[in-house]
Amino acid sequence: MTVEVDRYSGGDDRANDEARLLDVLNDWSVGDGPLYQQLADAIRRGIAEGALPAGSALPAERRLASVLAVSRATVVAAYDQLRGEGAVESRRGSGTRIARTARASRLPGGDGRVPGGNSAQLFQRLIDGPGTVLSLASAAGSADAVIPVALDEVARHDLAEAMLDPGYQPHGLARLRDTIAGYLTRIGLPSTPAEILVTTGAHQAVDLVAQLYLRPGSRVAVEAPGWPACYDVFRAAGATLVPVPIDQDGVRPEALAAILDETPVDLVYLMPTFHNPTGALLSAARRRRIVELAAEHDVVVVSDDTLAGVSLGHEVPPPLPAFAAAAGDRSVSLIQLGSLSKSVWGGLRVGWARASADVISRLARRKALADLGSPIIDQLVAARIVPELEALVRRRVPERQAQLATAESLLAEYLPSWRWQTPVGGPCLWVELPDVDAAVFAQVALRHGVEAIPGRSMDLSGNHDSFLRLPYCFGDEFLTEVVRRLATAWAELDRHGPWEPRLRPVV
Repeated sequence: MTVEVDRYSGGDDRANDEARLLDVLNDWSVGDGPLYQQLADAIRRGIAEGALPAGSALPAERRLASVLAVSRATVVAAYDQLRGEGAVESRRGSGTRIARTARASRLPGGDGRVPGGNSAQLFQRLIDGPGTVLSLASAAGSADAVIPVALDEVARHDLAEAMLDPGYQPHGLARLRDTIAGYLTRIGLPSTPAEILVTTGAHQAVDLVAQLYLRPGSRVAVEAPGWPACYDVFRAAGATLVPVPIDQDGVRPEALAAILDETPVDLVYLMPTFHNPTGALLSAARRRRIVELAAEHDVVVVSDDTLAGVSLGHEVPPPLPAFAAAAGDRSVSLIQLGSLSKSVWGGLRVGWARASADVISRLARRKALADLGSPIIDQLVAARIVPELEALVRRRVPERQAQLATAESLLAEYLPSWRWQTPVGGPCLWVELPDVDAAVFAQVALRHGVEAIPGRSMDLSGNHDSFLRLPYCFGDEFLTEVVRRLATAWAELDRHGPWEPRLRPVV
């Protein structure tokens, strides 16, 4: 099957504009009413919020119809309605634009929408709730049974003493910092409590690191594909992102070396352990080489191990900073990030940053400005869990293996033309759709009640537009219904493609 999705002739800038428009439209087709009306409503909402500023160009009717996998008549009707309202204007030779008289009527997010960016779709579903859509935006499974046990122990043994403290601890609870340092030491990264900062999830740790190291004009090397929520954090700090290609074994050190040789880079952000979205595992040799490159180029390297706890039973090398000896006598700045969100529960908002004591002190000052410290009760629960974290991860391996086997079996049965590589770890399949732009298919899938994240949102280089991230960390019933709906959407795209009306002469 081949579905033609033409690129803008204007190159990357216009393709980026198109991607931003898709972020604004988001789940525009979810709901009742004619598609043209829903599309007009979504564009109108983008204007009101300021995401579509006055004078900005909209795609040509045929192009937008192709991207959204709808008929051109749908886009024509939506544009006609907006033109009649004075919201957009069209001129021969210059296409359709937001009217120059249009003005935003409310602050971004004022209508309940997450402001635009690569990660807007990922987080919008958290705001809206599941509704009738089966969302694959989040790759977090259910909570581990250890949570209520730890909570009970905290209530019976820890809470009374903790309540004697005012509760503001920007560095984090001393007991938790000690247990995290012990955990990292056990898995091969010798650490002390002074090298640990407790954060409200690893996402906050990324944000604090960005505040410390990035300024407008900074450059950040990121994996392509990679995690779009972090892209948005770095962009918000004013940084330019430099994509680094990866293969089935993770980031390619020779590609990173070439980039560092060509241009100054202020920060390198990697997910070496069960990379998101591919599930790749970086070998010890590659980790050692990356540390050597960090020393040679005097660049900060952030190793995000948030998914390290989503194991499928494979042996994992020590965290990347454990290879600091590869730098020899040269100084090297390495930061390791971790979290309990994927290994234990997303609702336990406890993460950490591990770095030199001096860097941790600087990050803690920014943490104090952000929230004065993470919630103490959450930290007490985490302090009960972390000492047994390795055993917990091993115990959940059979559950994750069974979920993966179910997902792969369903895909093989319902969607045999799709291709993927079985991941080494992590909660996702990185699926290639044959001859189709996954962003187009995602639009069709949305109309069949499944929200999926296409490769275009996860790869700045544009080399994975035909890929789709498919989390498998759900129950059998949910997975079965998701794959069934995806198969129905695929059959529709296969049968019709982005439908275009055929005009017949009347004379």
